[in-house]
Amino acid sequence: MQAVKQALLAALVLSTTIVFGQASSPDSSQAKPEQPSPVQLRNSPDLAPPPGYSHAAVVTGGTMIFISGQVGLNKAGEIVGKDDFRAQAAQAFANLKSVLATAGAKPSNIVKLNYYVVGLNKEKLQALRAVRDTYIDKDHPPASTLAGVQSLFREDCLIEIEAVAVVP
Repeated sequence: MQAVKQALLAALVLSTTIVFGQASSPDSSQAKPEQPSPVQLRNSPDLAPPPGYSHAAVVTGGTMIFISGQVGLNKAGEIVGKDDFRAQAAQAFANLKSVLATAGAKPSNIVKLNYYVVGLNKEKLQALRAVRDTYIDKDHPPASTLAGVQSLFREDCLIEIEAVAVVP
């Protein structure tokens, strides 16, 4: 008698679950509805179109990750490309990508970048944009700030990049 009661209860739970949409059959061809992104990158129509960044990143959910400034140091703590801005920028982005992975994120999750560049000039700006564009989604770039600075924490560092990322 106990086995019959358990079988009836299991059948009732299963049928209720199917009726109210809590379970689907293995051959169900219905795709799950796509969830809206917790991040919206926006540009103001009242400002000039930004070249390679967004004016604002609106975060409505997800997990925020704050990445400390990354510089052109390799795993051994040695500068990569002494006096070579492009090489240091590439190493800083590679380091940023590594830290993002450690935190369960990827470059496409970045919503904000801050750059600090020693001796900022047109050539460094062009090199930075070229390197940056290999790491970010150029069609949906994160918000960003670029500041020219006199120096960084080490005399041989030419760039430091910090980031904020959001993982849905």
